[in-house]
Amino acid sequence: MSRVVDRSSEHDCTGGKVLVNYQSGGSFSSGDVLSGLCFLSKYAQKKIRELQEKEATEYIAQARRQFHFESNQRTCNMTVLSMLPPLREAIISQLNSESLTVLLKTRPANKLEIWEDLKIISFTRSVVAVYTTCMLVVLLRVQLNIIGGYLYLDNSVGRSTTTPLAPPDVQQQYLSSIQHLLGNGLTELMTVVKKAVQNSLGGMSLKQSLSLLELEQQLSWIRAEVEADSEHSLSWYLLADDEDVLSDQACGLTENDVVTIRLLNETRDMLDSPDFTTVLNTCLNRGFSRLLDNLAEFFRPPPGDSASSFATDSLSAVSLPLAKIIPIINGQINSICSETPSHFVQDLLMNNQVKEFAANVYETFSTPQELQK
Repeated sequence: MSRVVDRSSEHDCTGGKVLVNYQSGGSFSSGDVLSGLCFLSKYAQKKIRELQEKEATEYIAQARRQFHFESNQRTCNMTVLSMLPPLREAIISQLNSESLTVLLKTRPANKLEIWEDLKIISFTRSVVAVYTTCMLVVLLRVQLNIIGGYLYLDNSVGRSTTTPLAPPDVQQQYLSSIQHLLGNGLTELMTVVKKAVQNSLGGMSLKQSLSLLELEQQLSWIRAEVEADSEHSLSWYLLADDEDVLSDQACGLTENDVVTIRLLNETRDMLDSPDFTTVLNTCLNRGFSRLLDNLAEFFRPPPGDSASSFATDSLSAVSLPLAKIIPIINGQINSICSETPSHFVQDLLMNNQVKEFAANVYETFSTPQELQK
């Protein structure tokens, strides 16, 4: 519909209100327009202020979450270091080479037989030490970030329920499951590793010389046999997966016990994930590489040796009799399972893939369930 504007009232020399008439009826004054604009301006300012407040709240919450996560990682590192001495003692108590070395000093008649036992035990305990230290690092990253995520939610502002997701009693019961790695899991792993060491080195003469490259190959063969075990994946040694054992660990049927079993099952799901397998394998690769770096110190050509002038960095420049390698490999457990931050442990704790994996676990369990749906 066309509109007709009465121009006669368009200008008011007295400064009065300007009226615009439409044939359709009614009129709007400039005051009405200004009032509308004022309302819209205040509304926009209110919305902008609400948006800014929301962004500020989200930023503070994210900063708080990040601070809590970083604090949790420091706790993880300290927990790993505190668990290494009991792990070392558990390995040494079952693979006691010290008693054999003492026995050798008495010049026994079965000296060769004792040396053969010492060979198998020395390699077995160093290989087991690498495996279990890597397992301990990754397992504790999973457990403490699950707990850390739930603790963050428990302390979040505006939680709809006061029932804690991870009460102190539950935390204690849940974290005690680490004893499987230091107990039955460790014993089972030792059996598998010892068999692989026997197959690789059992028939090798103590007089046979090995270069660092050849020693690396022997360790690779041992790893391949251990990790090709069709009966159990490596995660099996970390956490008991039998339902009865889980129930026993949770000590009954109370509400806290049910929560503990749920946490253990969530942990098992994480241990069975491809990401966990990838991260553990990364740690093992780095761990065995660091072990070889430690051994390399004993394979350096002596000063002035002709080999040192052209093959200082060669893995095959120097060879040592197996009898001399045994005490070297035997002592590696003290640097692998050291409670003071050694290069071996630092490499694992500071590994980027371990950090990323920990962040993903924490993210999963610190996000409210309604936001995950």
